Amino acid sequence: MTDVPVPKPPRAHPGYGRLTPLWFLLPAVVALFAIGIYPTLFALVTSLRQYNIARVRDGFPFVGLANYATVLTDPTFWQTLGRTGAFFCVALPFEIAFGLGIALLLHRPGLDFLRALTRVSLVIPLATTYAVVGLLGRLIFNRDFGVANSLIGLFGFPAFDWLGDVNGAFAAICIMDVWQWTPFCALIFLSGLSMVPVEIEEAAQLETGSRWALLTHVQLPYLLPGFTAMLILRSADVLKLFDVVFTMTRGGPGAATELISIYIQRVGFRVFDLGVASAQALLLLVITIVLARVYIRFFYREIE
Repeated sequence: MTDVPVPKPPRAHPGYGRLTPLWFLLPAVVALFAIGIYPTLFALVTSLRQYNIARVRDGFPFVGLANYATVLTDPTFWQTLGRTGAFFCVALPFEIAFGLGIALLLHRPGLDFLRALTRVSLVIPLATTYAVVGLLGRLIFNRDFGVANSLIGLFGFPAFDWLGDVNGAFAAICIMDVWQWTPFCALIFLSGLSMVPVEIEEAAQLETGSRWALLTHVQLPYLLPGFTAMLILRSADVLKLFDVVFTMTRGGPGAATELISIYIQRVGFRVFDLGVASAQALLLLVITIVLARVYIRFFYREIE
């Protein structure tokens, strides 16, 4: 009986060692530490000190949780946080409704070229930087030559000072946010719809002619994971939204569009109280984590 020769294991590359995978991971770890971990730790240390860069001679003494107490008893902080929540509650439903409608239209069979062209065009608002979106908003809602006043003028309405009115400015930043982030919602929903098995969808269409029943009973379970991720990302984005609002309105008129990020910037870089500003930023981080857990608890469902 002949012995079957055992193949030799492949010879490793002479430059490959046990530490080679770590060298590949090192750039990502360094970038994560420099961009995420170190600033968070620095903000944590700063939030526990009296850190006013306009009074460097006073030093940076340790004050414990005094900055957090200042933030929690600051009525302006709660007002701006409530205004941010109102912005989120106004803009997000439109983004979800428009995004779901676009996704359902693109999911229908036929018109392949038009569907491909629409998918490409959806990326354009997402690829536009926040500052450019803010500049576009200033041009669109300009009182004298803005597109918004030209459109309402077609229906006989007089020119309106969008960015100079309390409600108009708030509506303007909501409209620009809906324009920029509706494509994101549409792409998330479209990816969820693409996961629905074709045979199940066709069987459901034969069983019932109601598109609402098809959406709620067949497609919805596949949309919920992406919907949960979308809620988490949009909540974090709204809480740190700065560039668009600052470029369009600077938080005005008055404090009509002063979201929480604008207020933190004012405390940190106009009042120069980085200790209180760091405490505010860390509280926002805690709020984001709590909201993420709430979304996962109530909306996320595994597809069986």
